[in-house]
Amino acid sequence: MSGAGAPAAAPVDCSDLRVAVVAASWHERVMDGLLAGAMRACADHGVVAPRVVRVPGSFELPVAAQALAAAGYDAVVALGVVIRGGTPHFDYVCSAATDGLNRVALDHTVPVGFGLLTCDDEQQALDRAGLDGSREDKGYEAAAAALATAKVLAGVRETPSAATHVDAGAVPDLG
Repeated sequence: MSGAGAPAAAPVDCSDLRVAVVAASWHERVMDGLLAGAMRACADHGVVAPRVVRVPGSFELPVAAQALAAAGYDAVVALGVVIRGGTPHFDYVCSAATDGLNRVALDHTVPVGFGLLTCDDEQQALDRAGLDGSREDKGYEAAAAALATAKVLAGVRETPSAATHVDAGAVPDLG
């Protein structure tokens, strides 16, 4: 299972951050689990009311994430699921969404939590959706990673001093 080796990080206080979650609509049951996990992570990190934006599918995640980053959100969590079919469509959507979300993060210097499941079948998606019986909660993980990274970036943006150490829980220093 892909969760092996994940860092053990306690939630950090992110109550001062503006956070948005953009979620695709395809595969409703999986998406409900991913979104619930992201909302739990936000609550655990002190984010009271993250903005939630829904888009039709995973292909549309980057453009919505870009608009949210440009609007001044400190962290964006992108949630979607693409399940392999019998055509190359899967590869194109996965590649475009992944590349687009990476571009948003780098172009705007805003962490984008990567909660895009790219699965061979529906069972793999359900195992990662954070539902009862799921092995993993990728919605929670994506949100927690974006929030921790936003705190690291906030520390990096502060006036540097020789004694400054930027650390958000178990996240290593970027310096």
